[in-house]
Amino acid sequence: MIHYDKFTLDNGLRVIVHKDASTPLVAINLLYCVGAKDENEEKTGFAHLFEHLMFGGSENYPDFDGIVEESGGESNAFTCNDYTNFYQTLPVSEIEMGLRLESDRMQNLIMSQKSLDTQKNVVIEEYKQRYLNQPYGDVWLLLRELSYTVHPYKWSTIGKDISHIENATLNDVKQFFHTFYVPNNAVLCVAGNVETEKVKELCKKHFGHIQKGEDIIRKNTKEPLQTKARELKVSRNVPQKAIYITYPMASRLEKEYYAYDLLSDILSSGRSSRLYNRLVKERELFTEVNAFISGDVENGLFILTGKYRDNISMEEGKNALIDELHKIAYETIDEVEFQKVKNKFESTMTFSQIKALERAMNLCYFEYLGDIDHINKEVDCYQELTIDFIQKVARETFVDKKSNTLYYETKE
Repeated sequence: MIHYDKFTLDNGLRVIVHKDASTPLVAINLLYCVGAKDENEEKTGFAHLFEHLMFGGSENYPDFDGIVEESGGESNAFTCNDYTNFYQTLPVSEIEMGLRLESDRMQNLIMSQKSLDTQKNVVIEEYKQRYLNQPYGDVWLLLRELSYTVHPYKWSTIGKDISHIENATLNDVKQFFHTFYVPNNAVLCVAGNVETEKVKELCKKHFGHIQKGEDIIRKNTKEPLQTKARELKVSRNVPQKAIYITYPMASRLEKEYYAYDLLSDILSSGRSSRLYNRLVKERELFTEVNAFISGDVENGLFILTGKYRDNISMEEGKNALIDELHKIAYETIDEVEFQKVKNKFESTMTFSQIKALERAMNLCYFEYLGDIDHINKEVDCYQELTIDFIQKVARETFVDKKSNTLYYETKE
């Protein structure tokens, strides 16, 4: 059970306090409710660009990382399609410095042409290295666009096209910043050997004066029900041909989400899993094969991937994968096998909350989802699932008309 206190400042900033007397450190996690899905389709990649810009310094503290390191701490961030997360770990004695740094870049971020040009170059180089010059690097760029027709999940956090970053103007980024990087669009968690009243005092002091932003009107685009299979074939200079198959799945707080997660674990979690034993070891069709979920907040994807052994045809490998989906949907699932993956989730959840920073991240995430109490209910959501229910989900999902298949061939 994770205990916490919560309060909201007058400007809309939601603050969570989690006391952990066992650590000499304090974790400060600030989640902004803005991700790639909030971008204009003609100006994508901005949320990820701001992950970089936010470390470019603020008016009063031009060297964010340097100050954190001098204080004996660490800082970093990540961006996903749903939100952007910034975090620090510091000695508890430096809590005020950490909050001061976060509040200053929320209010006084340096947004100069020089800073923008520097970070644009960093992102463009990242795009080239990770997506263009790396084997299989463009898979997710292709797969998202194949799997979604209208929902903004159809582009990755790096952007739909790198030209959007190349052409971004200072006015563009300022407008994006003032829309989304405001206190009423953020969730802050302070975790460590701290007292709620002291944290409240410090948050009022450093964040309370920041002006509330205008209410954000979100499009909430819904992806239409898929009724026809989609396929894409590409050839690339890679060592092995590969296949990627996706199916639309439930959103994060639906009961079906947990069913998809368990289905993916039964199929490919570890060397005792079905796909590894049957398709890698026994039939020797693939050198590696996986099943997993995208984990998105809105309706995400159930994904199958496989890298082929030599002389195995694309069709043979695909048919074998589909056959395993049919088996999990219609044939008996052993109760021991089922309980094993439930227990695996419980242990994974436990290990993911060992550190104060991890608990701070999770608390912010569930508050962002709209139900912070759910952090203490996740394990029950998995343990309450039945075999009948997950097979019902499998039968409704793993049908040809809902599939999206990317054939990733090697160049001759």
